[in-house]
Amino acid sequence: MNDLLLNLILTLDASFRVCIPLIFASMAGLFAERSGVVDIGLEGKLLMSAFIAASAATVFGSPWIGLIAGIFASCVFAMIHGFASITYKGNQIVSGVAINILASGLTMILTVAWFKTGGITPTLQSDDRFLSITLPGVNIIDHIPILGVIYRELISGHNVLVYLAFAVVPLVWWVVFRTRFGLRLRAVGENPKAVDTAGLSVEGLRYKALLIGGILCGIGGAYIAIAHNAQFTKEMTAGQGFIALAALIFGKWHPYKVLAACFLFGFLDALALRLQGVVLPVIGEVPVQFIEAIPYLLTVILLAGFIGKAIPPKASAQPYICLLYTSDAADDLLC
Repeated sequence: MNDLLLNLILTLDASFRVCIPLIFASMAGLFAERSGVVDIGLEGKLLMSAFIAASAATVFGSPWIGLIAGIFASCVFAMIHGFASITYKGNQIVSGVAINILASGLTMILTVAWFKTGGITPTLQSDDRFLSITLPGVNIIDHIPILGVIYRELISGHNVLVYLAFAVVPLVWWVVFRTRFGLRLRAVGENPKAVDTAGLSVEGLRYKALLIGGILCGIGGAYIAIAHNAQFTKEMTAGQGFIALAALIFGKWHPYKVLAACFLFGFLDALALRLQGVVLPVIGEVPVQFIEAIPYLLTVILLAGFIGKAIPPKASAQPYICLLYTSDAADDLLC
């Protein structure tokens, strides 16, 4: 029983570590989609911020500089998406896909130009990345059965960005559902014309939502490269931006439900890693490829209708075009 409990705790511990980029990316997507902007480019922003964070940490020798650089890179991509889809009313899906393609190609080009390598950055030293933190009282609580193991393995021993991720979720809930900005954000995603009539800027609110999303994606990308790993490698995000979008739909655009979805995907990913090489009764050894595909298969199954009807904000993916009506109805002007 002790071995079973320990294995369960270690699996949950790995789940926490794996789901952190999903939490940051899905919270970023939540802000964007609550404002009426579909952000397919989460994957590209995660990838680009991971690369820039690893590069900056390598050059300057500081994970904090790497984190700031990653956030800046993600925000730049977020503003590009906003410029194309908000200011110029472009197709939001096409803009997001373009960002993903741009990030994928640009990271390869820059690794060759800056580090003379094909898609990877130099390995970071311990001082150049975020390391695990041992919380106070581990040695005291460790002697308590079960609780000691949970505190040592599950609660303590994570880096600062892990704790930040779980603190961000209630903060996002408070901002979206308990502040004036959150009320306006939800209103612009449901009825932008009413927001415009009230004298508020629809474009301004959507840009703010994308900027907040850029900051969150930047932290998520930096976590992948300089906290969970010690360098950037080609396509290292491995579709986590798309899984974050799936978690967003699975959680029906509510922060706590989205968190639960992210943890579910993280748990399956961690379970898949622990099942590699394990021989199951009757079935035998499960192929590694099938185990690695489990999180993605679950994404398809859940989104095929097993989560009930997920209704997005009414103005989602619809660029807002305001009309200024003059005394002559024929003289409508775009604003």
